[in-house]
Amino acid sequence: MIAIASDHGGFALKQEIIAYLKAQNLAFKDFGCYNEDAVDYPDYAKAVAHSILDGECEKGILICGTGIGISIAANKIKGIRCALCHDVFSAEATRLHNDANIIAMGGRVIGPSHAVKVVDTFLNTAFSNDERHKRRITKIED
Repeated sequence: MIAIASDHGGFALKQEIIAYLKAQNLAFKDFGCYNEDAVDYPDYAKAVAHSILDGECEKGILICGTGIGISIAANKIKGIRCALCHDVFSAEATRLHNDANIIAMGGRVIGPSHAVKVVDTFLNTAFSNDERHKRRITKIED
């Protein structure tokens, strides 16, 4: 299952990503927000992160206005590797090299059709399982 959440700045893009997930018949859980009323992005980053750490969800998608704040908030939680990505190459690289478990994007930065391509790449790229990347991830975790 995929966890997804946004703040008010990412709400519109989140709706586009949800439409993609539904079209692909991918199971997901929407952790909010549910409209464009102002909210605090750390609350949503925390909810998605804990759903992954608890095993409820496998990967996560977070969206705020720029993607910066929500990615910083998610990365404060031990065991989370959240990558801010606005291009396909970065989405692929963060899965291959960092085994990122959450992708963050900015609703005010990336257009919906390109965001869908970025999410698709993130969700469909496996970790390389290369020893040098595992070593680096262990150093991050430590």
